[in-house]
Amino acid sequence: MKRYRNISLKNKIFLSILGVIMVISVIIALLARWILLSSLTSELEHRGVAIAQSVADRGSGYVLDGDFPSLTALIFDVSMLGERRDLVSYIYVAGPEVDVLAHTFIRPFPREILGTNLLAEEVQAPSVRPILMGGETALDIAVPVLEGIYRIATVHVGLNQRHIDNLVSKLRITFLGFITLVIVIIFWISHRISGYITLPVTKLIKMSDEISKGNLNFKLDLGKQYEDLLVDQESGERCPAYHNSDLPCWHVDKTMGPVSEDAPRPKKPPYCRECVIRHKQIGDEVLQLADSFTYMVRSIKLYRNRLNESEAKYRSLFDAGPDPIFVIERSSLDILDVNPRASELYGYGLQEFHGKSFLDLEAEGEMGTLKSFEALTADNGGSVFYPKAIHRKADGQTFFVNMHASATAYGGHEALIVSTTDITDIIEKDAQLIQASKMTTLGEMSAGIAHELNQPLNAIKMGSDFLSMIVGGEGEVPEDQLEQVTGQMSEQVDRATEIINTLRQFGRMSDLTPEKLDINDPVRAIQKIIGRQMELQSIALKLDLGQDLKQIQAHGNRLQQVFFNLVSNARDAINVWSDPEDSDPRERQITIRTFEEDGRVAIAVSDTGVGIDQTQVDKIFEPFFTTKETGKGMGLGLAISYGIVKDYGGEISVTSKIGAGTTFKLMFPPAA
Repeated sequence: MKRYRNISLKNKIFLSILGVIMVISVIIALLARWILLSSLTSELEHRGVAIAQSVADRGSGYVLDGDFPSLTALIFDVSMLGERRDLVSYIYVAGPEVDVLAHTFIRPFPREILGTNLLAEEVQAPSVRPILMGGETALDIAVPVLEGIYRIATVHVGLNQRHIDNLVSKLRITFLGFITLVIVIIFWISHRISGYITLPVTKLIKMSDEISKGNLNFKLDLGKQYEDLLVDQESGERCPAYHNSDLPCWHVDKTMGPVSEDAPRPKKPPYCRECVIRHKQIGDEVLQLADSFTYMVRSIKLYRNRLNESEAKYRSLFDAGPDPIFVIERSSLDILDVNPRASELYGYGLQEFHGKSFLDLEAEGEMGTLKSFEALTADNGGSVFYPKAIHRKADGQTFFVNMHASATAYGGHEALIVSTTDITDIIEKDAQLIQASKMTTLGEMSAGIAHELNQPLNAIKMGSDFLSMIVGGEGEVPEDQLEQVTGQMSEQVDRATEIINTLRQFGRMSDLTPEKLDINDPVRAIQKIIGRQMELQSIALKLDLGQDLKQIQAHGNRLQQVFFNLVSNARDAINVWSDPEDSDPRERQITIRTFEEDGRVAIAVSDTGVGIDQTQVDKIFEPFFTTKETGKGMGLGLAISYGIVKDYGGEISVTSKIGAGTTFKLMFPPAA
């Protein structure tokens, strides 16, 4: 079966037809041979019986009269009549005593055949039996010679078996010749039929091979039997609407939709109701296959043109993109393709990118590495945004980028398309804005800070005056008092130094890279700076700080700016709601609480102020939005705080009610 499967379709058809005909011919030959041979043998036997019966009827008188010469003449005449001389080998008449009365042998009578085909007394029917005579086979037919009810003799007619075999042989040769002629005719017909079917298929296979090689410009040729039909097809395949059958047909391909969703689809023009291009060819299955093949080639041309146009369009967008675009192998993160803008920004040549890992562009140990992106496991078509990643140029210079990553397929690879946007200028401007905001805060705190520093300075002044008095010799001073004064002076110096260091830390510009810190540290720093001011305004600043909290990744002084903005707003809300001289201090309170919630580090800043109207809650983080009077704030504090919290992957929310105060809740992810 494997050899049969591997041969051509033409040979399969040919061999199948030939095999079926051969089997049928053999069956017919065997059946016909049996019928003809049996009929011929039976006919010869009947002829032999008729000859013997004729001799018995005509020779009975000679037997009764004992006229054996006349009997001999009779059997010679009978045996030599017409074709019987070839068929009849002998005729002899045997008497009741099995003695020979007459015979046709011209040689001595062969005694071995006498008594080989005897008839029983009661048997009246002829007896047929093959006998061997002198090395030759004969068919002996015995017929009784009757006189009334008595048998007076037996006539034996020997049919020549060799003559019978010659007749059968001639019949066999004639029949086999006929069968052979039939097979030859069928062989020729099957060969023509198989060629008629497989020749167009073979040509279509060759055309398919050309298509797979990208050659679509060839003439459809199926052989001479289809020439006239294909000529008619070519002459009528020009589209009356477009005059070019390679253009897309919006009726068939549905490439043109309605003008709007509610508008009906455009109706076909009259000449398109029966498409002259897409009509089915009238003919056999081979011609219809060729027809479908033609449409397939036309569709391939059409969609290849569309693909080329689409590829050219997106390639131009890729090359002309204002931001760097990378195509990255998803599993290895190797760069497969980049646009020219990537070369301009990163400083590498286009060829240098190929084979380089995208991780080589990222600053080592910095935030925003592509390995941690969810895009590595995202489905095709999904897009993920990663802000403020730090990348490195070819000369080692670092810069900030925002990254959009989406999964796709590229040249049979699972890939990521990563677009980066240089945001270094924006980061620097944000840093400058935050720094300006901190300088403004320092200006607002100057009076309180001056008062805070004035206290240790006064204490130091008093101590120094006391020491001057001692140096002037105005009396003896006990040693324990001297030790107490110098100790107090040292404590006040440390206090002033701590205040100044806190201010320096608050006022310095942050580094680009965040660090791990305890969220309670910036809270305590804010208390040191602004706590005294709260006391002067009769506002209780209460801290409820959780212990052993997880560290977060952030800048300490930026978080101080955030907490200062929230505490300052809380102070202003309390002052609007109540007068410090008339109200109970317990009703003028700001509470800062730190804790962990759902695996994240949280801080809540609550006040007992006037609260925020619900219609304004969604606007308070917008830049330049403020509910304060003109000249008391630009509305940037909460907007800056919102941006800082988002930079650290945090969330900020607010709950407020008029007359019941406001709570800002900040949630930060723990540091990795």
